Amino acid sequence: MGVVVNLEGAERKTRAAFDRIHSLVQEDLKAVNQVILDNLQSRAPLIPQLANHLIASGGKRLRPMLTLASAKLCGYEGLRHVGLAASVEFIHTATLLHDDVVDESDLRRGEASANALWGNESSVLVGDFLFARAFRLMVADGSLRVLAILSEAASTIAEGEVLQLSTANDPETSEASYLEVVQAKTAMLFAAACEVGAVLAERPQTEAEALRSYGLNLGTAFQLVDDVLDYSAHEQTLGKTIGDDFREGKITLPVVLAYRRGNAEERRFWQRTVEDLDQEAGDLERAIAIMRARDALGDSIKRARHYGAVARDALGIFPERPEKEALAGLIDFCIDRAY
Repeated sequence: MGVVVNLEGAERKTRAAFDRIHSLVQEDLKAVNQVILDNLQSRAPLIPQLANHLIASGGKRLRPMLTLASAKLCGYEGLRHVGLAASVEFIHTATLLHDDVVDESDLRRGEASANALWGNESSVLVGDFLFARAFRLMVADGSLRVLAILSEAASTIAEGEVLQLSTANDPETSEASYLEVVQAKTAMLFAAACEVGAVLAERPQTEAEALRSYGLNLGTAFQLVDDVLDYSAHEQTLGKTIGDDFREGKITLPVVLAYRRGNAEERRFWQRTVEDLDQEAGDLERAIAIMRARDALGDSIKRARHYGAVARDALGIFPERPEKEALAGLIDFCIDRAY
């Protein structure tokens, strides 16, 4: 069966879920944005120009919002969460710059990517600058535990990139190998962003681990839905051209499932289009048809919902508070979003 996205009711639900958490942290988020702007200042004019192109290109600040909301959930009342949320956003933005170079992407969030506008060298170097700024903010915070959490996340993201290279354009990639990449590249920063909130509030280790589990599973669900949207969303709501992953030969869960379940002819199709990148007119439509016939899209969403349920369970140890409700609602936003 196919996956239906971009329904009006689903849009209202996801918008309400996002607005709920945004309203809780919006004042702190303004402070985060100011810290970001202050730390983009440089003697090299290209650095703020290039970084601002990406930072201002439609990102929702999802990861820094996780740090802010998690800290509030744990009763933190200071200001340290602002600088650390900015650090999380810098790590995320740096990885996007490096990602687009590795993937040779021309678009990011529906706009020309930084490497398409300024070249690979500039994108890599500005990404390095943002990583350095992220660590400067961590050091300024002064917590070795926070530094350990966020630095481990940064190194794990890099490991995920390397792991992905080892499975690039290989339709025989196992689901386990694919999920290992997703959790390293995407979910680990979600996990770290949440865990930091509990550490700032000096909460028990059980609460830090619960928020880490919430973030890890939320981030996994988020990426699985991204994989499905590339084959099923409307272009005006996705923010990029439908089928970009297919054209680049990216191995995502729908491809893994469709290949594993396919007959010999279908497997030859995936080998030609994804492994050899020998693509013809109509191949994207055929890929989507095969995915639907093999329920690869539907089962990818089911797996996302499973991870979402695990994330929701992780919040169970916390008392009922607006922040808990907002974080739970963010699970619905990540899974049911249609953009």
